[in-house]
Amino acid sequence: MPRSSIVKLVLVLGLLLAGFSRANEPVRVQDARGHWIELPTPAKRIVALAPNIVENFYSAGAGEKLVAAVSYSDYPEQAKQLPQIGNYKVVNYESLLLLKADLVVAWGSGNGNQMINKLENLGFTVFVSESKTLEDIAENVQRFGELAGTSDYANRAVKNWLKRLTKQQTSYKSLDPVSVFYQVWNDPLQTLNGDHLISHVIETCGGRNIFSDALVLAPKISIEAVLNRDPQVIIASGMGEERPEWLDTWVAYPRLRAVKESNLFHVPPDIIQRHTFRVLDGMEMVCDKLSKVRSKG
Repeated sequence: MPRSSIVKLVLVLGLLLAGFSRANEPVRVQDARGHWIELPTPAKRIVALAPNIVENFYSAGAGEKLVAAVSYSDYPEQAKQLPQIGNYKVVNYESLLLLKADLVVAWGSGNGNQMINKLENLGFTVFVSESKTLEDIAENVQRFGELAGTSDYANRAVKNWLKRLTKQQTSYKSLDPVSVFYQVWNDPLQTLNGDHLISHVIETCGGRNIFSDALVLAPKISIEAVLNRDPQVIIASGMGEERPEWLDTWVAYPRLRAVKESNLFHVPPDIIQRHTFRVLDGMEMVCDKLSKVRSKG
């Protein structure tokens, strides 16, 4: 065998052995609570209790390790094939026990402490994730790679995503802010405060969330409160890809700047309200819409 072929073979074998070694090493990763989660080897059977967690495991190159999910776990396409054991608020614990999962990954603010505590009382190893900032999304994907033994893939994906994020963060930094009302729902009328990740998206695009000072994360508000703060832009999410009909109810208030200047916009919730890599797709839409508002003068 030629020397060059022998060298290549040694290198390939070395990489394979290194991968095998990592696949059998103990795992120790800190979760959003500050708890250290320890596994004897990377998890092979993972249950994800929120659609954003499912999506982030696929981004980490670990989708094949998932054995169950919850309702609305529909991205990427192969996630639709996963058995569903409930939703982010209620799960079927009997079905979960039958899956013999070696790791359950929960969404702290979504699943809640009651569910998380019950899962731990049943003997499950529970990793709690949370995303309060854009950078947290990258950190979660990185941690999921560690938990599943796919760190090489996850780290490459995170590096590429952070480059894209940095580019967007620097593009709109010095522009005059545009006042924005982000409408989650119409009945009850609901928005998000400055602690929510979507508020960070708006700020990155050179916007200003008019309810950033609200005391709770997702406050219910009145029409009068919106009229008093008179936003230049209203961005609505809704339930899916289609623009919600209720967005046009604002036309009944022609003195509102957003109505007067025809700045009623829709961004599909899956690409802005799920804390996944796709949030940058939603951010691009928001930034584009705010740029068009600025161009009107």
